[in-house]
Amino acid sequence: MSGNTFGRLFRVSTFGESHGPALGCLIDGCPAGLPLEPEDIAGELRRRRPGAGGASSARREEDRPEILSGVFEGRTLGTPIAILVRNAGQQPGDYDELRELYRPGHADWAWEAKFGLRDHRGGGRASARETLGRVAAGAVAKRFLAARGVTIRAWTSAAAGIRVPAARGAPDFDWDALDRQPLRMPGGKEADEALALVEALRRQGDSAGCEVSCAAWGLPPGLGEPVFDKLDARIAAAMLSLGAAKGVEFGAGFAAAAGRGSEQNDRPGALPAPLNAADLPPGVPPLGWESNHSGGVLGGISTGMPLCFTVAFKPVPSIAAPQRTADRQGRPRELEIRGRHDACVAGRAVPVVEAMTALVLADFALLRRKDRL
Repeated sequence: MSGNTFGRLFRVSTFGESHGPALGCLIDGCPAGLPLEPEDIAGELRRRRPGAGGASSARREEDRPEILSGVFEGRTLGTPIAILVRNAGQQPGDYDELRELYRPGHADWAWEAKFGLRDHRGGGRASARETLGRVAAGAVAKRFLAARGVTIRAWTSAAAGIRVPAARGAPDFDWDALDRQPLRMPGGKEADEALALVEALRRQGDSAGCEVSCAAWGLPPGLGEPVFDKLDARIAAAMLSLGAAKGVEFGAGFAAAAGRGSEQNDRPGALPAPLNAADLPPGVPPLGWESNHSGGVLGGISTGMPLCFTVAFKPVPSIAAPQRTADRQGRPRELEIRGRHDACVAGRAVPVVEAMTALVLADFALLRRKDRL
């Protein structure tokens, strides 16, 4: 296994390097007949692309997707979907000094230790630009899930140590306004304070970490494959496959460790609803629950409540301040990283978290077809 492919039935392989000629993805397993246009993918890529100001990198890319196969007259064919996005704003010369140096906090040394060589131009496939292929594939998965009544939205719940109150659950946000906010952070006062702090850190040659929360509504109960392929386990694996991700928690998360069973146990409420959501009148949830401390997952299987989780991202390691490091001969060196880098991944991580969630849920939706006669 190369580690470049994700999923069992809805399978995605990504390709390309940060400063290579192009990036993209190959999607295999998407059913035929799904309406799909290039703009469906372009819209998600615009949310992810750099150059939005604030905490974002100054790199400018149009990120125009080309659908090379798998779609005919606006519908998927059931055959592999190839999506290509050409790099236009690459500046590999910014990284010439890094041929012989290892950047602190990056994958440079680990990558070279594994393969014996590395792409020093912005980290190659260890760059955050690799997520472009994930977002392109996630756009297709979102279309597939939307046709089944599933909505996925993420937002920044903490940045630079400033946290938004009541960051978990199913918030009634103005999503369009949130997408125009550089950090994609709700809360007004808190968002302004966090952005000001991130920009101050950038001016100091430093960076900030963040947390991104995500919710998925409209999930049917029964998604997940016990025992070793649980829904929350696969979501966690998907999130921790992102370069800067360092932690994932569901529902109450680590706070549950300080609680009691009488407080934390999720249990069906008074609504006498059948497990088969298709038998319910429109608008009636499949199960009524008194709480959602579990984040919508019990026993590794979706309960019908919103799926809710949060991902912690470390501060961006590419900072302008001088740092101590070593060269390929093991000699101590001082390094000042040039180039164009985010001061906080928050705003651009939001659509990536949504994309990876969509890939997991699309895969499980297809797998669920085998569960009953």
